[in-house]
Amino acid sequence: MTRTQYIEYVPIITTLFSIYFTREIYQHYREHKTKYLLWWTIGVITFGMGTLAESIHAVFGWNNFNLKYWYIVGALLGGFPLAQGSVYLLMKQKFASISSWVVVTLVVIASVFVILTPVVIPAGFDGRLTGAVFGWKWVRLFSPFINIYAFLFLVGGAVYSAIKYYGMKAREGRFKGNILIAIGALLPGLGGTFTRMGYVEVLFLTELTGLVLIYFGYRMARFDRTKIRVNVQK
Repeated sequence: MTRTQYIEYVPIITTLFSIYFTREIYQHYREHKTKYLLWWTIGVITFGMGTLAESIHAVFGWNNFNLKYWYIVGALLGGFPLAQGSVYLLMKQKFASISSWVVVTLVVIASVFVILTPVVIPAGFDGRLTGAVFGWKWVRLFSPFINIYAFLFLVGGAVYSAIKYYGMKAREGRFKGNILIAIGALLPGLGGTFTRMGYVEVLFLTELTGLVLIYFGYRMARFDRTKIRVNVQK
């Protein structure tokens, strides 16, 4: 088995890790019942759903249904739910609610078109997961708008928070945590760019690395908040 073939099984590890992450962040949500934690929980779930599709592909091979499922949860949903959690955390509730409805509606419409589009397999196709085989090429134009929105609020929100806490010794954990989240959020997007160029294996590696960084960033920020709360109670 070549190195590239080994990399194809990396999404299995990512999927298992996303299950572990989901369990932890869901417990956090149950304690506080906030909208931003709900969206972050959904975001980790959808992240794992995307890597599950890649895992199915690695184990069982090419399947039209799995391809469309992968594109919907990966390319369309992508980092949107995680980004929407940051919107609810940092922005006004009215904007967060309206933007939720707008982007969710766009995702639903795009998903319908992905389901309906024919799949055209070109000669010499290597069987990789890619939206390039969609008969309706314009279907792929939806994802950049959603991904730009996700980038602005997920990465931008983490950078904003890091700047906010920079130099505050009592908030050092939040600062470092948000730096990790920003880097982790960037990596899958970088991998997605390589996927469009035909190097989907890069995406598998950046997804795992990105999710691990987001997890440790989340843990650092959460521990920092817990520590502050304990100190205040003392």
